[in-house]
Amino acid sequence: MSEQDLREQLVAVARRMQASGINQGTSGNLSARIPGGMLITPSSLPYELMQPGDLVALDLAGKPLVAPEPGRPQRRPSSEWRLHADVLASRPEVQAVLHCHSIHATALACHGRGIPPFHYMIAVAGGHDIRCAPYATFGTQLLSDGVVEALQGRLACLMAQHGQVVVGPNLDRALALAVEVETLARIYLQALAIGEPPLLSAEQMEQVRHQFRTLLYGH
Repeated sequence: MSEQDLREQLVAVARRMQASGINQGTSGNLSARIPGGMLITPSSLPYELMQPGDLVALDLAGKPLVAPEPGRPQRRPSSEWRLHADVLASRPEVQAVLHCHSIHATALACHGRGIPPFHYMIAVAGGHDIRCAPYATFGTQLLSDGVVEALQGRLACLMAQHGQVVVGPNLDRALALAVEVETLARIYLQALAIGEPPLLSAEQMEQVRHQFRTLLYGH
């Protein structure tokens, strides 16, 4: 895929993220790996106004990969560019990173709670649970470090008092996983209205993961 095609796809997926209801306003951000770094959504630009040329190309240290065009200043990258860069640097198999403030996942994160193995579909996030990274100010190295740790061996995590982050082999898969994490968060919150739900054991979750691999679930 050419960089221009990837830019167009990234804008389309960002708009789908908004239309799906898992993000609001100009919050959230999305990135995709390119040679030498990443493309990331710009800061404070409504998704419906975003164009492929508005995406910012950075290396994984945060430096611009291309000089701005004459007469057209380059847009500022998302304030969470560091988080995206550090996740991509730590996970060479990951091609896309999505961060959003989906309502139910964020509600759990506001209590510093992850999502335990109350439902077998937790396994789509890569492990036996979905962890919650500790709170840190947005855009900081401390926040990024916490997310990278919470994502170890996982494809998704929550962020305390903030939202959720997912990774994927492509943009479409990242968006699908973010929607699934939000769905699981909503089910978990509703289950909690009755009381703490019983949890699946580590052995049961491993059986689910084996079944996913056998059936090539999600591929």
